[in-house]
Amino acid sequence: MNVHFIVHESFEAPGAYETWVQSRGYRASYSRVYLNEALPDNATGVDLLVVLGGPQSPATTVEECPHFDARAEQRLIAQAIEAGRAVVGICLGSQLIGESLGARFEHSPEKEIGKFPIALTAQGRANDKVTHFGDVLEVGHWHNDMPGLTTDAQVLAYSEGCPRQIVEYGPLVYGFQCHMEFTPQVVELLIAASEAELATLTDRRFVQQPEVLRGHDFEEMNQKLFGFLDRLVEAYRG
Repeated sequence: MNVHFIVHESFEAPGAYETWVQSRGYRASYSRVYLNEALPDNATGVDLLVVLGGPQSPATTVEECPHFDARAEQRLIAQAIEAGRAVVGICLGSQLIGESLGARFEHSPEKEIGKFPIALTAQGRANDKVTHFGDVLEVGHWHNDMPGLTTDAQVLAYSEGCPRQIVEYGPLVYGFQCHMEFTPQVVELLIAASEAELATLTDRRFVQQPEVLRGHDFEEMNQKLFGFLDRLVEAYRG
């Protein structure tokens, strides 16, 4: 298995996804676009494409952020889906999957930063890739937007602050608005990049401050993520 990561910023790291790749003996490759590393020309040689988050949105232009080409990423995602590859998007990545399939991203009802519960929908409880999450699972969040929905998309999980936390676009294509890849190290990077912003959000009910963020244990959600990824690989190998 070759897992290719699109990394938008140094502080939006792969975290537990990288741990999973290493623990399973898979290969990892990277497009660190913040270092101006190129995207793959196509999905040849990629088994699983993982598109990470970032402070950008799918509407961010190259003029606004020269290292982020939303249209180029959407083309690669669409090509990977068409080629039958597994594709997972996290936060911004989930929104880019939706956009690549013609579904416009939207603003979430609430900004969420911290660790809060998500609940599986009826479709989620019936989905063999996420049913092991249980009816309710506490996971990481750091977002203001959410992915768009195609006519075939199924919402597998939601939170009190956001109705689209996990979306299945197809049997091998999933968008996670939530951040199940968070580790203490990744959260520390995000705090360092966002501390000034966090100080302005003390009145938001779904925004936690650094002292709370640093106290979370992410091990359970990481293990649940590994289970999802193992099931996704099994479906991909078919």
